[in-house]
Amino acid sequence: MTELKRVAIVGSARIPFARGGTAYSDETNLSLLGATLGGLAEKYGLKGEKVDEVIAGAVINHSRDFNIAREALLDAGLSPRTPGTTVQIACGTSLQAALLLAGKIASGQIDSGIAAGSDTVSDSPIVFGPKFQHRLLAANAAKTTGQKLKAFTKGFSLGELAPVAPSVNEPRTGLSMGQHAELMAKEWGISRQAQDALAVASHRNAAAAYDEGFHDDLLVQCAGLVRDNNVRTDTSLEKLASLKPSFDKSGSGTLTAGNSTPLTDGASSVLLASEDWAKARGLPILAYLSMGRVAGNDFAHGEGLLMAPTIAVSEMLDRAGLGFADIDYFELHEAFAAQVLCTMRAWNDPAYCRDVLGRDAVLGEIDPAKLNVKGSSLAYGHPFAATGARILGLTAKLLSGQVGKRALISVCTAGGMGVAALVESAA
Repeated sequence: MTELKRVAIVGSARIPFARGGTAYSDETNLSLLGATLGGLAEKYGLKGEKVDEVIAGAVINHSRDFNIAREALLDAGLSPRTPGTTVQIACGTSLQAALLLAGKIASGQIDSGIAAGSDTVSDSPIVFGPKFQHRLLAANAAKTTGQKLKAFTKGFSLGELAPVAPSVNEPRTGLSMGQHAELMAKEWGISRQAQDALAVASHRNAAAAYDEGFHDDLLVQCAGLVRDNNVRTDTSLEKLASLKPSFDKSGSGTLTAGNSTPLTDGASSVLLASEDWAKARGLPILAYLSMGRVAGNDFAHGEGLLMAPTIAVSEMLDRAGLGFADIDYFELHEAFAAQVLCTMRAWNDPAYCRDVLGRDAVLGEIDPAKLNVKGSSLAYGHPFAATGARILGLTAKLLSGQVGKRALISVCTAGGMGVAALVESAA
């Protein structure tokens, strides 16, 4: 039996994240992903070099992006001998990509890989109904101008020109992610004030990370942007309290634009490798990706759309033989402040841990001082497929140089799924 290899996190690179319709309004998923992969290649001397595999993806896809991972790596200047695989698991896309590569590296199938993700709401696909699409196809197939005109106009109605807008509603419930998060907040009794307080902490931690230069070597300039444009230095509880609820406007809503992530454009990437591959090239090893887990739940029947990370984390820690007391940093993706607070409360709830997680005892409380210490998605923004790699890259740098430390990553996704990972310091 082949002995498993340790999976080294060499480092990461990402472009600054931007609110939708701002700095990247003229960019595409491909251009954003190409920029971040190009920055990673430049940073680690990979221009023209073969990497064993790039796995990347986007949640908001155009049909033109038939294998965005392959096209982006070629744009980035990696060797044409580098294969690219496109994946998608909603907001967990790039973390799942890292786990797929980690399994191949650990088992000796490959020695190096890049996990990445990109999303832009500014270039969302606008499509028309099937009748209009079929009309266009028929006109294209016709041979003469008269036949094309007849195919296009026969039985035509103006209603066919109504575009189908992009939707973030869950197909099985018809509710948006924000509406689902509102239901979770009500179920778990998460207050508006608690959500706002978490959002303020995220912005303050992110701003402090910028001030101390933490991001200086992580960011790749793109379209003139040098810094995430959602991070606020002047956010306060008073300002957030003045915002109106965004998803439940009945008077009992608690989720607002301030305690929810904005629609965001951006891309991120992480370089993984075997220890031998990294050392042979004189590359650093910031940390090790030691384990991961993906889980799903029955959200369509009331389990909570964004609660699946509770299951993924519980199962992962069981397999690792670890508990919350063994974790030094918790990097919980902040799709909504309510989601983070709901999962934290569930992990400390005896009934939930027994009935849903199958545990004899609670996982416990998370010390706020260990939570998202450099800020998270409420501050940086959330380009869906890019978030996992952003968090993984940040976590590896956070652990770099520290001795015997562990970090836990948890990402909720649309479709009632969650992706979790354990990262350990290299020192």
